[in-house]
Amino acid sequence: MAANPFLDGLQTHFTDNQIRRLGSACVGIAGAGGLGSNASVHLVRSGIGRLVVADFDRVAPSNLNRQYYFVDQVGMKKVIALETNLKRINRDLDMQALDIRLNAVNVGRVFEHCHIIVEALDLARDKKMMADAFMTDPRLLVSASGIGGWGDSDRIRTLAVRDAFYLVGDGHSEVSDTLPPTSAIVGIAAAKQADVVIEAILDDLHLNPFT
Repeated sequence: MAANPFLDGLQTHFTDNQIRRLGSACVGIAGAGGLGSNASVHLVRSGIGRLVVADFDRVAPSNLNRQYYFVDQVGMKKVIALETNLKRINRDLDMQALDIRLNAVNVGRVFEHCHIIVEALDLARDKKMMADAFMTDPRLLVSASGIGGWGDSDRIRTLAVRDAFYLVGDGHSEVSDTLPPTSAIVGIAAAKQADVVIEAILDDLHLNPFT
């Protein structure tokens, strides 16, 4: 098989051990919208080799202002469109694209084999469901809350709620008619979520089990 230019390029920036750790990590992404699609891009570009992405929705025109999709993908299932886009970055990506609505019954099974989980859901009740599901789980959960509107981008912060639970956002600017989701703020939050994941893997935080 021909060499993978993306993987060859990682050697410019990372050591062999770092590439191995990133490539062997499996990250679960709950939701493939503004947070999930953009966080996935940052993770794949950073060398994450395995993703489990779960979402039940389809790409809509209203998504295109902030999500990692394109006009010709409107109407497609998000997980299928995202897999296509991510494999344009790294064709060897191992991605499990799950067309499923997450709930308290199935979420544990969906992310059973993931080392780290990123919560990227829209509704407060679903975010709470994720927090409750992984509250006693030793694996790292990276969630988000308060990413509506524009301006004062430094308000988007990363908070260590506890050892294995990080929260990104300002905690109060929920998306609404007066605080719409915008590409810049949502993108900043997604990048910060991805950065927490990368830090945990490369700096050996939270006793992660990568081999």
